[in-house]
Amino acid sequence: MKAKEIQDLIDYINETGLEEVNIKTGDFELKVRRSAKVSQVVEALPAAQPVAAAPAPAVAAATPSAPSEAEASSEGNYVTVKAPMIGTFYRSSNPESDAFVEVGSKISKGQTICIVEAMKLFNEIESEVSGTVVKVLVDNAQPVEYDQPLFLVDPS
Repeated sequence: MKAKEIQDLIDYINETGLEEVNIKTGDFELKVRRSAKVSQVVEALPAAQPVAAAPAPAVAAATPSAPSEAEASSEGNYVTVKAPMIGTFYRSSNPESDAFVEVGSKISKGQTICIVEAMKLFNEIESEVSGTVVKVLVDNAQPVEYDQPLFLVDPS
């Protein structure tokens, strides 16, 4: 199950008011339970494999498949740079380093603008647009959701 599908499931639970959903397939088990006003993944464990099954192929190291999507914002001609995955947002490569970008920074397409850490993998997020950073929408070291706006960029 992909991160987008899990996020869609969580959004569906929020819309319908369901308290809990359990999904079990041959490969995994997923339980999502509503807690207060926040939905959270309670458990997502691989199901036990049959004893006689052939060994599973090794999983390749995860790499960011695509940098965040850039979409036109409703605020004038600004472009919204969104999170490509669920994880923790970091503005710099380590606490002692300067942020990759600040408000007013000129950025170019392909430039690293932040890091999203997901499952102990630090994924450099590259800009899909050139322009000037107008606003940083997320605080450092805060969790982000898939497709959550991170930056507003003026492409002009």
